[in-house]
Amino acid sequence: MRKKEYLPKILETGANELEVIDFRMFEELEDGSVYEWVLGVNVAKVKEVIQRPPNIFRSPGMPPEVEGLAKIREDVIPIVNLAKWMKIKTPPNKSNKYVIVMEFLREIIGVLVHEAKRIRRIKWTDIKKPPASIDEKLGGKVVGVIEIENGQLLLLLDFEGILDELGMIKVFNVEDKTEYEKSDRSYNILILDDSPVARKIIRKILTKDGHKVFEVESGIEGMAFLENLKKEAKQQGADVTDKLQLIISDIEMPGMDGLTFTKKVKSDPVLSKIPIVINTSLSDKATVDKTRFVNADAHLVKFDTKDLLHIVREYAVKK
Repeated sequence: MRKKEYLPKILETGANELEVIDFRMFEELEDGSVYEWVLGVNVAKVKEVIQRPPNIFRSPGMPPEVEGLAKIREDVIPIVNLAKWMKIKTPPNKSNKYVIVMEFLREIIGVLVHEAKRIRRIKWTDIKKPPASIDEKLGGKVVGVIEIENGQLLLLLDFEGILDELGMIKVFNVEDKTEYEKSDRSYNILILDDSPVARKIIRKILTKDGHKVFEVESGIEGMAFLENLKKEAKQQGADVTDKLQLIISDIEMPGMDGLTFTKKVKSDPVLSKIPIVINTSLSDKATVDKTRFVNADAHLVKFDTKDLLHIVREYAVKK
């Protein structure tokens, strides 16, 4: 049976689409008027949207932006107050009614929001870079913007960056010195990720292991980098794998997502020789299935030092 006959539409590779939850935050301005923030998060990160639980408990040492801990189903999870993180004043007639429960980076967290609207399906090509004023207002934590009806802009938030700012991102296995002696081989590795936080963490792990790292922010930039590399290798009579031995790509990137990027690379007879590892905050079965259908060489969940170095040593082209 062909793949298309049993894959749901959202799993079809090369669609360059994602689904986002459209949610709203309301800010009372100095003149008394109310501004409506239109925000979004990838559905793949969301476990459920629920009403605010009645009991949220503070514990010592929590950042002020974290409302506290709550029991959701069988898990006790931190609840982030998005209004506090955004530093906005909530109007009297609005409240944090809902919690978006997310699972990514091996963690489950809840985010308090004023209103959960709907699910939208959008194309990565429709996602543009945010205006500097908006990005600055939200601390550089906007992945991209999408124009929706009535000329409104929906802002996709960088929740990885938000958690890192709050000190809630864990980089696993960084303290085990004995198991991670510096690699006896040095590789040229390309990282694709629109999150500066993610690139910084991955770059630090790889350079410490002795590798040379190149960085781009999207699949579009990644393809341009590889085309230049292919041309350079041809002019020098070299193989493209002499220039680059591994690609590590995120999935969620404006313009061209990592799955579409991987499919394009693997369909190129020259570039396809370079191994590609999908490195994502998502570990659900649907995401793993998607990576298989674009012929990625491996799937890796951010951020585990041991797993990352193991993947590099197993999949990088050895010369």
